Order: sequence, then structure tokens, then C-alpha cells
Amino acid sequence: MSADTNPATASGTYTPKPGAAPVGRMIAAQAALETRMLLRNGEQLLLTVVIPSLLLVLFSTVSIVDFGATGEGKAVDFLTPGVLALAVMSTAFTGQAIATGFERRYGVLKRLAASPLPRWALMAAKTLAVLVTEVLQIVLLTAIAFALGWSPQGNPLAVLLLLVLGTAAFSGLGLLMAGTLKAEATLAAANLVFLLLLVGGGVVVPLDKFPDAAQSVLGLLPISALSDGLRDVLQHGASMPWGAAGILVVWAVLGLAAAARFFRWE
Repeated sequence: MSADTNPATASGTYTPKPGAAPVGRMIAAQAALETRMLLRNGEQLLLTVVIPSLLLVLFSTVSIVDFGATGEGKAVDFLTPGVLALAVMSTAFTGQAIATGFERRYGVLKRLAASPLPRWALMAAKTLAVLVTEVLQIVLLTAIAFALGWSPQGNPLAVLLLLVLGTAAFSGLGLLMAGTLKAEATLAAANLVFLLLLVGGGVVVPLDKFPDAAQSVLGLLPISALSDGLRDVLQHGASMPWGAAGILVVWAVLGLAAAARFFRWE
């Protein structure tokens, strides 16, 4: 049999097909890489796993904060929704902003800009990596909360929607910060914002402990909307806190739109 008629060497069998992979495959590959990088970074694990877990255990077992009427029932019932919101913020905003900021500094994003991967696809891949990390966080924190006697209520679909909206809001803000500031400024600003929102975002300290004028402002923050929305569902059994969801939608749209417009690769 001649080479021309041999099926193993038929014309076109080994012809290269140059060109970019489908966008969906590029996003999946980049998301898998981003997830591995997040899980390998010890500093990120401190922010995303250790700190939320310690706060949940500490404030649930030791009477440090008087939760008052806002924290009716066991302390863990009040704290768990706030710590879940903190976990979302630590991954989608703080961790992602710092990691992406230093990727810009070291030229990683500049090289990605020269690849077929579009800018919006990179943001989508980073957001997917954040979602995967958050699933692991939520599983761990939920297990700890149940061990501490947590009694959740409400609709799981409402909880899922709030978590997705919160992720979108914080991811947009994190990418906006990382794509516009220098790496050192991003590191300082992201950690400062994390600490400020931990104290003033209704995570472990009820907003009614603040002056009335401050409450109206703090209630518009994405961390406050997410923690209060999760608390309405999981602690008080609300069907869907549309007010909190609306605040998160506004932050998500503004943050992601600004990140897409102003994000710089270098």
C-alpha cells in the first residue's frame, strides 16, 4: 500500500492548525491556573481561611461583643452570615487585588496581554477561580458553624444569589484597584480596607452599635449589604432581601464596568 493511500499518513493528518483555542477553553485553563495559584499562596490562605475561621470560633465562644437585640439567639447565628460575607470579601477583593497587583508589577499581565486571551476573559477566569475558592471556604466555615451549634434558616437559593452578587461586586472592586494602582499601594490599600470593613461592615459588630448618621452610610457598603442580607435569610428566615441584593447589584455593575474600562495590563 502506498503512502498516499495509507490511512495513517493520509493527506492532512499532520497538518498544523494554527490559531487561538476557543474562548471557553482559554477561560477554563486560565481559571484552573488562577485557582492553583490562590490555593498555593500561604498569605492568601491566611486571609481566606484562617482569619474567618478564628473570628467565627473566637466571637462565638467568648463574650467579647454584646450583640443585643440584633443578635437574638446564639452568637453563632449572628456571626456566621457575617463571617461568610467576610470570606467572600477576603477572596474576591483583598486576595485578588493583591495577587493581581503584583502580577502587573512582575509583567505577568503584560505577557497575557500579548496572548489571544481577551481582557474580559482574564477577568472572567479570575472570577471563576474566586468562586471555586469560595466554595471551599463556605464548606469549611459551615462545618465549623454547625459544630458550634449554628441553626440556619431561610432559602438556600437566596443565599446563593447573595453570595454570587457579593462575589461580583468585590471582584470588580478588587480588579479595579489592582489594575490602576501600583502593587505596593494595592497591598497597603487592600489590607487597610479589609480591616476597616471588618470592623465597620456589620461582620462581627452590629451596625446598631454605631451612631445613627454612620449607620445610614455603612449600610450602603457592599460588605454590610452582603452580611445583613445573609443574616436576614439565615438567621431570620427572610425569603429574599431585595434591598441588600439591589445594593450589591449596583456595586457589581459599577465595579466591573470601571475595572473593564480602566484596568491596565502594565
